Parts: sequence; structure tokens; C-alpha cells
Amino acid sequence: MTSSSRELVEGIYAAFAAGDMDRFGAALAPDVVWNEAENYPYADRNPYRGFQQIVEGVFARTAEDFDGFAVAMNDIVDGGDRVVAMGRYTGTSKATGKPLDVQAAHVWTVEGGKVVRFQQYVDTLGAARAMGAA
Repeated sequence: MTSSSRELVEGIYAAFAAGDMDRFGAALAPDVVWNEAENYPYADRNPYRGFQQIVEGVFARTAEDFDGFAVAMNDIVDGGDRVVAMGRYTGTSKATGKPLDVQAAHVWTVEGGKVVRFQQYVDTLGAARAMGAA
């Protein structure tokens, strides 16, 4: 068990970067509620409930749409049961070949050592431009 909400969230980012989806999923409550930013391509199924919906609706689609997709959160603020992470998404759109390099922020809500809620904020126009939708 992690000793802080920040360490839990940092572990989630490390698991994602390593492709360790089992470790990522283990940090989430079974009934986690996940919301993608309004107007982001994967917000069409909000809210995602549970890890399986997140994998299918967000991560699988991201892998289909981008090469080299990466999340780099270089500023993480621990507010106890709320953790805010700020950084960037990078990658290359498979459809257009254009680079993705956009600001992003995540708000994680932690209860009982597990993430119970996630809210994404991201530069949706930058993402749309990379994907050829704007």
C-alpha cells in the first residue's frame, strides 16, 4: 500500500509508461468513475465505469489513433484525497502523421488507497488538429 495519494498517482503514471496495465488497474477502485475532457474524442462514452470500460474506451482507442503516445506529468500537487497532475501528451497521429503535443491536467480522487474518480482536462483543439478534425 502506498503511503500517500501522490505516490499512488505517481505509480499509476509509471505503470502506464511501462505498459503495465495490471498495475495500473490495481490502483483503481472497482467502481472508479473516469471522465475524459469535454470535446476530447474519447469523451463520447463518458463516464467510463470500471477499469474494463476505461481500457476499451480510452486506452485501446488511443493506441489505435496514435503512435508513441506518452503522458508526461511533470507537476503533481498532493491535496490529500485529491491529486492534480499537470503536464503534456505527446505522440503522432496515425491518420494524419501530425505530431500531438498538448497540455493536459488530471484530477484524481483517492479514497481508501484507491482512485475512485478521474477527470481529464486537455487542449482539445490541439488534439483535434493533430488528428485532422480541425
